Amino acid sequence: MKNNKKIFIMIITIFIIVIGVFIYKNMIKNSKNGNNINSQEIVDYILNINSYKANVTIQVNSNKNQNKYIMKQEYNSENGSIQEVIEPSNIAGVRIIKKDGNLTIENTSLNLSTIFENYKGLEGNYLDLNTFIDDYKNYDKSNFEENDIEIILKTKSSNENKYTENKILYINKEKMKPTKLIIEDNNQNMTINIQYNEIELN
Repeated sequence: MKNNKKIFIMIITIFIIVIGVFIYKNMIKNSKNGNNINSQEIVDYILNINSYKANVTIQVNSNKNQNKYIMKQEYNSENGSIQEVIEPSNIAGVRIIKKDGNLTIENTSLNLSTIFENYKGLEGNYLDLNTFIDDYKNYDKSNFEENDIEIILKTKSSNENKYTENKILYINKEKMKPTKLIIEDNNQNMTINIQYNEIELN
């Protein structure tokens, strides 16, 4: 009888240990999936992406007017970046390709000088998320703050263009994805607003 009781207690103990290990592993898995991940880990994740694909809405403000574009962006650390205009329709299909320090604009039906003149900003690399990441890593006063919903990364542009001096990236904590990138001039006036409608990070 005593032996049976001991065997029964041993089986219950083993069962409790197995259940405990199972619960612990699930907790660790959920933590890695972002449920309990801290803000610094999210920032590190964003700063170390190797590639991304995004559909973005870009608003460019100037002294005289405001222009809006819808674009597809694709970046790969090995193959460089490609941006393709979806809207407005008069420049739809224009592709801006940056690779190995070279800039190529593809669209045989358009006059390239017209693109540079009328759509200032589209040829610059400050529209790329990876350029923000490089600036953040290289500027020693880069920092971030947070609220309940977002992490907000702040840095300065490495170029000397006064119209794109300040950069602010907003990241959704739950999804661990950027939602928008604000670019400001040296007086903190917004010059470019990039909304990430869809984005995939790798």
